[in-house]
This record gives sequence, C-alpha cells and structure tokens, in this order.
Amino acid sequence: MTERRFDGRVAVITGAGRGLGREYALLLASKGARVVVNDLGVSMQGDGSDAGPAETVVREIRSASGDAVVSTDSVATPAGSQAIIQAALDHYGRIDILIHNAGTVRYGSLEEIPNADFEAVVGVHLMGAFYLVRSAFPHMAKAGYGRVVLTSSIGGLYSIPNGVPYAVSKSGMIGLNNVVALEGAAKNIKSNIILPGAVTRMAEGLDVSQYPPMGVDLVAPVVAWLAHESCSVTGEMYTSMAGRVAKAFIAETEGVYRPSWSIDDVAEQIDAIRDTGKLPDKLWALPPVPSGFGEHLQRSFDMARKGQQKAGK
Repeated sequence: MTERRFDGRVAVITGAGRGLGREYALLLASKGARVVVNDLGVSMQGDGSDAGPAETVVREIRSASGDAVVSTDSVATPAGSQAIIQAALDHYGRIDILIHNAGTVRYGSLEEIPNADFEAVVGVHLMGAFYLVRSAFPHMAKAGYGRVVLTSSIGGLYSIPNGVPYAVSKSGMIGLNNVVALEGAAKNIKSNIILPGAVTRMAEGLDVSQYPPMGVDLVAPVVAWLAHESCSVTGEMYTSMAGRVAKAFIAETEGVYRPSWSIDDVAEQIDAIRDTGKLPDKLWALPPVPSGFGEHLQRSFDMARKGQQKAGK
C-alpha cells in the first residue's frame, strides 16, 4: 500500500499547540506537510495568552526535519483569521489545508450564562470557522484545490445541559460545512467535519479512570485522511472516539402526506410521522452534495403527487 503523504502541501491548523491540534500538526508534518501552527495559548475558558505551546510544537516539528511556523493570532476576529491564513501565504506561498480545531468552553445554564460568555465561545468555534474559511476559500478556489476539516462534537449533535454556547457552535458548524462543500465542489475544494473524542485538557475535572483508551493518536489519522488529496468524500461528518470511527448524519423519517392538515390531524398522525419503520428503508439520509436540498424537495413533491393521485382515484 502506498503511504499517503502531504509533500508540497501547506496546512493551517488552529488550536495546534496542545491536545488534538498538536497531534494533527505533528502527524501532517511527519508526512511532509508544511504547517502553520496556530495557537493563542489561552486557558480552556479563553483567558490569557502564551506563545509557548505553539513554539514548542514548531520546535518539535523542526527537530524532526519538518517545516513549520508559529501563529498566535486569534481566530475570533476577521483580522486575526486573515492574519493566520496570510502567514501561510507569506511563508509558503499557498494554503492547501485548513483544519479548524481551536475552541474554548464556558458553562452555564440558559437562565444564567452571561451573554459575554456565550459570545466568547461562539466567537472562537463558529465565527472563527467562518472567518478562517472566508479568508482561505478564495486562495483555494484560485488554485483549484483545497481541503477543509471543521470540528464539531457529539455535544453539537446531542448537546449537554449547561453547554448552550458549545452546542450552538458545534451544531452551527454543520451548516457551514455543507455550504463550503457545495460551493467548493466545482473548485476541487472538499470540506468535512470531525467529531472527535479524546482525553485532553477539556477532560480536566472528570473521572476518566473507567474510560477506554482515548488518546489523540486515535483521532489524528481520521483528520489526516479528510485533509488528504485522496479524500473521496465531502459535506460529511465523522466521529472518532476510543478507536471507533463512524459516519454521522442527519436523517428524516418518510413522514405522512395529507392534502390538508388540522391540529388534530397532526396529533392523530404523530406516531406515523415519527415512524422510522424498518431502518434504513423509512429514513431519508440526504447528502448535501450534490444537492440534498433539491432531493428533499423532489422527494417531498413526489410524495405529494402520489398522495394527490391516490386521492383522485
């Protein structure tokens, strides 16, 4: 089997000073990528700053004969994200891979979380993703090549109490990923999401003694494949936790067609509306590329036409 490498490719990796991001940077660099190691060096709550983590990773890469540069700009502003992408252009003349891994966490209930805490978390995760993609996309489009890996979470798919800014950020990433995949399809730009699970700083304070092995090394190869030129998918989501890798997706039930509805009709039909039947026959799992939106409309319209024809007989 041919070894998949990244020779000649330039990768920007945010939150690359520690944890998962560090592992991504080390792996891609070991396979020939030139890496912009971006990390502001903040606490998990987003406080403070320290260039040390990013500098340490760059030294590790260079000591292993790799090529990397430090970036300590913030993803949470348009100017900061532009500077991160510009670092790749200034040092290496191109940007091929964008892996947005940076994130912070601030907990609080819907009733109590301060607006500033909500905005701070969303600013790094979701707005940061948008600003970075907005800055990198034109360069990828001009080159006719790009790989984007965004980071969501099972906390975005399923959420947890007292985690509203994190849940909103990570679920919002799905829509952004779909648009990047759709608009990038004709330009050879592929975009996918990783939903990682690993014991990192984010697990501080948790009892992980009963956890199975959940090292960052189990996640990094999945991200590396999504970032590789041989990646065959776009607009998709992949979970990676404790050695299990799986595709995650949003689906619909087949539902119920009626020519008209009342409130009572909905109440009476709710079990049928929710019926998943014999999976997967009763599920609509529609990929965004080439057109999940269009396929959703087509299937819905077809169902309506069949219902109308049946009613007319």
